[in-house]
Amino acid sequence: MESVAENVVRLLDGQAVEESKEFCDFSLHDQNSILASRGISSTVPDSFKPVLKKSVVYIVMATLINDDGDILMMQEAKSRCAGQWYLPAGRMEPGESIVDAVKREVNEETGLTFDPTTLLMIECAAGSWFRFALTGKVTGGELKVPAKADSESLQAKFVKDLGELSLRSGDMTVCVDKVREHHTNSAAAWHPDLLPIAKMHTMNLLRILCIVRKKSTNKVHVLVSEKTEAHIPACEINPTRSLHATLKKYMTEIFGSTLPPHKPHGVLTLEHQPGDVDNADAVDGLCLTLLVSIRCALEEAHPIDKYTWLEVPDALGKRLLRRLDRNLTVPLNVIRTWESDA
Repeated sequence: MESVAENVVRLLDGQAVEESKEFCDFSLHDQNSILASRGISSTVPDSFKPVLKKSVVYIVMATLINDDGDILMMQEAKSRCAGQWYLPAGRMEPGESIVDAVKREVNEETGLTFDPTTLLMIECAAGSWFRFALTGKVTGGELKVPAKADSESLQAKFVKDLGELSLRSGDMTVCVDKVREHHTNSAAAWHPDLLPIAKMHTMNLLRILCIVRKKSTNKVHVLVSEKTEAHIPACEINPTRSLHATLKKYMTEIFGSTLPPHKPHGVLTLEHQPGDVDNADAVDGLCLTLLVSIRCALEEAHPIDKYTWLEVPDALGKRLLRRLDRNLTVPLNVIRTWESDA
């Protein structure tokens, strides 16, 4: 169990966990078996693999702000939305890391180079579409002007009032609001800078760092899976269901039909490493670590099967409770509709 507490510290520090293998306690096979027991046929095979341009879509988006509070915007060149404005964004390509992809998109669409500093938001739809919004600092290049328009964009500029523009979509305004809030608040009011961790996964995983307080001692405990060896619980993300639905199904697997009240707060880490484009079997899996708090006392939250609660040292418990505050995790926005390329 000591290794579990050590991994909790690593997650709070934005680092990869150290585990002997890729753990998955609730796979698509397990989820499909439950449906089959109810006479329901699944629409996703047990063998589903996340592969860019085939079974999953990963979008990167840059939310860059200058010292005057202006937002970097680009004017679309695509025929279906030509002349409209949007944040620099686009699909990741096979073999790209998230950081490399967002740097490429910014350079292609605005002419600027930048260094990403942190994730601002992660969005997910239907379990197979993810958008990663990052911010950072402009390091060079020249803003694209109309004379240098190409198939990527017509021009780019920093804009203070987005209401003056004809926007391609208003869906990105939540990210603009977040970067402006980040820009005007002190660093102490935000989660530590967090960039994706380079770690390969064969599937898309949701790791649950679930915490609760024990009423009799006021001590903080974390949920542990004891299937095979002790580890922080993780389940496979169902590509046909919302992330909220996957979380609810998994929490039901852990606690039974009478779920204790709980709240997902946000993402502590994102792990992704691109597959080898020269390998036909390569996959582009990822893992999100979601911080979840149980809203009742430990005495009322009873995990079943091979799950249990682990008491953590007081200092670690205080760190965990602190991260429940607003803006101390990366927001995870689960949406119903999305655009195919952004």
